Amino acid sequence: MRRKWSGRRLLPLTKVTNKHLLPVGDKPMVYYPLQKMKEAGVKDILVITGTEHLGNIVSLLGSGANYDVSFTYKVQDKPLGIAHAVSLGKEFIGSDDFIVILGDNIFEFDMKKLTEKFKSKGCSLVVLRKSEEPNRFGVARIVNDELKEIVEKPKERISDFVVTGVYFYKPEIFGYFLKLSLSARGEYEISDLHNFLIRDKKLDYSIEETFWSDAGTLKTYFEVNRRYGKL
Repeated sequence: MRRKWSGRRLLPLTKVTNKHLLPVGDKPMVYYPLQKMKEAGVKDILVITGTEHLGNIVSLLGSGANYDVSFTYKVQDKPLGIAHAVSLGKEFIGSDDFIVILGDNIFEFDMKKLTEKFKSKGCSLVVLRKSEEPNRFGVARIVNDELKEIVEKPKERISDFVVTGVYFYKPEIFGYFLKLSLSARGEYEISDLHNFLIRDKKLDYSIEETFWSDAGTLKTYFEVNRRYGKL
């Protein structure tokens, strides 16, 4: 789980707190990806966050004993992107397969089914879903059912299928981080990592139809709260 550095798209709500601590329904936002990790059978969870609200996150989650999991914390000192945040988990992961869920993703995917699909693929897996605003995300270009490319925030329409913040990875991806360079916006882009994997035929995808939202803007934040019955 990883925080967006400034939470500026949710201002003024994030002026004094991390966006993952904002309520969605009757729970903090971060509880939703946590529950999905548990559904996937994950008990050892690395929480990656920035420095500003680390204390509040630790105060909320603690060791994980209250949630029947174990938390380890890692700090991303600078806003260098999602791929950089994932790379910080190398020692924690070791030689294990692992799942990444961005902390602002609220969804109803069947994690048991997705985990079994991942295990059967023999390569990493990204989850796709149709979006009404695909240009806000990494967009998948699929030809004859084959994932060809992921374009980050395209200016022109490529498809309606966006990459959600739910990734299933093999540990071999850590070798790809050395290939990445900073993008024009000063981040190591997760889409660039995925395109290297696509080139080497080490990335597959699953299209899911059930509810998903990134809850990262005021519009989507209030939409998920309406869905969970509090607005």
